Amino acid sequence: MLLEVHDLRVEFHTRDGIAHAVNGVSLAVEAGETLAVLGESGSGKSVTAQAVMGILDMPPGRITGGEVLFQGRDLLKLTERERRKLRGAEMAMIFQDALSSLNPVLTVGDQLGEMFIVHRGMSRRQARVKAVELMDRVRIPAAKERAGDYPHQFSGGMRQRIMIAMALALEPSLIIADEPTTALDVTVQAQVMDLLAELRRELDMGLILITHDLGVVADVADRIAVMYAGRIVETAPVYEIYKAPAHPYTRGLLDSIPRLDQKGRQLYAIKGLPPNLLDIPPGCAFNPRCPRARDVCRTDVPPLFEVTGDRRSACYFWKETLDGHHHGG
Repeated sequence: MLLEVHDLRVEFHTRDGIAHAVNGVSLAVEAGETLAVLGESGSGKSVTAQAVMGILDMPPGRITGGEVLFQGRDLLKLTERERRKLRGAEMAMIFQDALSSLNPVLTVGDQLGEMFIVHRGMSRRQARVKAVELMDRVRIPAAKERAGDYPHQFSGGMRQRIMIAMALALEPSLIIADEPTTALDVTVQAQVMDLLAELRRELDMGLILITHDLGVVADVADRIAVMYAGRIVETAPVYEIYKAPAHPYTRGLLDSIPRLDQKGRQLYAIKGLPPNLLDIPPGCAFNPRCPRARDVCRTDVPPLFEVTGDRRSACYFWKETLDGHHHGG
């Protein structure tokens, strides 16, 4: 197994109290596999990713429990120096907003080349050749000429490709992409996702794709983990989730995707708001918004029940949710 996260817990100390951002997350990714981590803002997706990458702001953040095993080593036990060696070379991250992640005063070629100078000890000239190769690889037209351009001279989609090129530079075994297509229009989004999928196959790397958009992951992900209030509430192979979700929250997310066959009808929206992480409701955190909630949901935190072999749902009434879906409910 490439990456295994067991019972990860992260909290933030704020003026108003302790925000429980990640509350016992467990997930795993194999080489060559894409896991999509899905959920609304504040569900803990990005914090989980930052904790795995070792780039969590501490303080105010604090990892209070769990382990993050990467190729068998617990990353949480490594020194900052050991972590830095791994970052970029073994695991890399692609951020949401390429413009703020790139250095505005360095050319793109220099920023890409720097990875090779720092990690691989190459000369400037060798690094430049590598940078152009990478730009070619992520299909930036006229890469050789454009390597001398600055980030602001590229479109949003091209900047995102440069970010992907940076993450890929040292051919890491794991890439975490945090909402990599949020700021892009739909056509460019699809191109960027296709590119990521293709590179993942080529390099046989693991990919964790963090998103709030179920539409983006359908063609790319192998498995989906749905997060709510810092917990994973459902995980399953991608087609099973689309066919019949086993958690009311996933069901709500799916129902709120615009569909071509429902033109002119009002879009479904999940009632209420995501919980305040300073004050997560007792029991199942989703219970105040859940159409199926009963007494047990308000008092006891549901474990992840085994639905089928590789499928789990943190809902006491997952059978009903599944059945309800099969009967066109």
